[in-house]
Amino acid sequence: MEIASVTPLILTRNEETNIDRTLDRLLWADRIVVVDSYSDDATVEIAESFENVDLTQREFDDHTSQWNYGLDQIKTNWVLSLDADYQVPPAFIEEVRKLEPPPDLAGYRVDFTYCVYGRPLRGTLYPPRVVLFRNERARYVQDGHTQRLSVDGDVSEVDTKLKHDDRKPLTQWLDNQRRYTRLEAEKLTQADDVGVTDRLRKTDVLAPLLMPIYCLFVQGLILDGWAGWHYTLQRTYAELLLALVRLDVRLRDDSDPTQEGAA
Repeated sequence: MEIASVTPLILTRNEETNIDRTLDRLLWADRIVVVDSYSDDATVEIAESFENVDLTQREFDDHTSQWNYGLDQIKTNWVLSLDADYQVPPAFIEEVRKLEPPPDLAGYRVDFTYCVYGRPLRGTLYPPRVVLFRNERARYVQDGHTQRLSVDGDVSEVDTKLKHDDRKPLTQWLDNQRRYTRLEAEKLTQADDVGVTDRLRKTDVLAPLLMPIYCLFVQGLILDGWAGWHYTLQRTYAELLLALVRLDVRLRDDSDPTQEGAA
């Protein structure tokens, strides 16, 4: 694959702790499209310091619309869709250069090495994603608190992993979780055909109890020291918050208004 036919696309909102490291690994790209949601930190200044960055700003409404707006700004056949905390190693680009995609192939899926402040973990719940795809054959759709790429065609694999290394403050992560959880709870309530993980979540009890066991012992994160504990506690907190939101809605719906009046 001609590397000049690939344009990286990144969404940003207050990513000053991540964006420099991400863009520094994309110097091979002729053009990088950055769609910023009016950051009020140094994100824009850092991004515009890279000569190959073409930055535009758009008021944020939802991730799906933001990603699709970014796709509309890209002129090449292929898109490399990246979160602002993804790290692209040189081995990944070398593998992409050697790809010979057939006409019916619409994209490539990659796996991730999850890092906590630069420390790689031996396991993660972070799923593989299609990040390299033909622009005319893909579009984003909303999926709970996040977005899902809908691809028209076959998908293959890239062997080299990307790194996920988010170094934003924990307070920002907590704020995001509170916002995401409401959307995820709504999706879970409306879903009928769900996988094993969501079936556990629907019990409102088992997922928060099993999460630390799964992370520490099944994924082996207990061997990763405090970084492993950090990730485990984050994922357990997220499951606890989701269970609490679902239980709160259930109890409110089941409450008897006459009892409140009697009190």
